[in-house]
Amino acid sequence: MTAISLVISDVDGTLVTPDKQITTASAHAAQLLYEKGIGLTVVSSRPPIGLRMLVEPLSLKLPMGAFSGSTIVSPDLAVIEQHFVPASAARQSADVLAAFGVDIWLYTGRGWLIRDPGGHYISNERRTLRADPLVVPDFSAHFAQAFKIVGSSRDFARLAECETAVRKALGDQAFVARSQPYYLDITPPGRDKGTFLESISKRLAVPPRAIAVIGDGDNDLAMFRKAGVSIAMGNASDEVKSRATHAAAANTEEGFARAIEQYVIGRVV
Repeated sequence: MTAISLVISDVDGTLVTPDKQITTASAHAAQLLYEKGIGLTVVSSRPPIGLRMLVEPLSLKLPMGAFSGSTIVSPDLAVIEQHFVPASAARQSADVLAAFGVDIWLYTGRGWLIRDPGGHYISNERRTLRADPLVVPDFSAHFAQAFKIVGSSRDFARLAECETAVRKALGDQAFVARSQPYYLDITPPGRDKGTFLESISKRLAVPPRAIAVIGDGDNDLAMFRKAGVSIAMGNASDEVKSRATHAAAANTEEGFARAIEQYVIGRVV
């Protein structure tokens, strides 16, 4: 059995509670990792600014992945590596999202851009990022600088249909996956949480077999496939759980902390 040297965690649905808080137990689990000489970092569909709230409570010191791993930043949010969605793919994805009647958001160097301030999940994202959106009348001038495009909808089945349509329309021009049942993310091609794992593996000289990952969403499967140990949260879908080495409790039941103690610390005690 290979000892774990590094843990990579998803954030929403995994490391934080549904109301976007880090629990005392999760912070304690992070400290247990450090005491055992095991590193910890995060990779999330969030933009870099959305990762800031994790750094101090978890004492994060390693590069972090934003936009599902297509942007890599240091704990002070300095950019180490970043990639854009091709402008043509960004424009085309927005057209498909609009055809399905879902809300559209763009994330660029200017910030989180929206057209409709009355969108259903605006307040949820504002709470997640601890930042306000910038309302713009039109996205046309911003497609060339998009790190991520998001379609959000309360109609989960409709969004699933939209996901299939966007994937068919874009092909290999972008990475398309839902980060939550209500969020469809379009991010740069050839970049995902799996490539983030590979990048961190090389940077830290830690082989993938010595990396444990934990997550709850479809976009976490890319890193599940490449890690030595993969842990699905209890709130994950059955499909995600079936692809993991282990299943943990839900993020409403201290799933992250319990998973770290049972499946990571437990391997080295």
